[in-house]
Amino acid sequence: MTGFEITLKTLQNQNWITLFIMSSTSFIFMNSEFTLGVILGGLIIIANFNVLRHTILRAFSLDGAMQAKKMSIIAKYYFRLAVLVILIYILIKYKWVHPVGLTIGLSIIVFSIICLGIHIIWKTHSREES
Repeated sequence: MTGFEITLKTLQNQNWITLFIMSSTSFIFMNSEFTLGVILGGLIIIANFNVLRHTILRAFSLDGAMQAKKMSIIAKYYFRLAVLVILIYILIKYKWVHPVGLTIGLSIIVFSIICLGIHIIWKTHSREES
């Protein structure tokens, strides 16, 4: 496995761990509508992230050359974005979830990336001190 694949796998695991921690904390301290927002937001954004990863990996070869047409990549991007907007609209319009809980759930990837960045910096800094 390359460093990129290891980092990507670590990020994917971190996403699920973050979703578990945030939804568990929400379950303990908040109402069910808020917790459902965190869970559904997390599941939606993790699925969205995985589809984006799949699209990018299929679009480029290992040496960086484009394998897919630009219009195909752009169309998939906008389709994915439209589905995301429709899902969020439905969840909020019918009041199935609390908007703040949904926002927190949709931020799980950001939290995971920040945690991964801190971990990498900490690991690099620890290695330099040795």
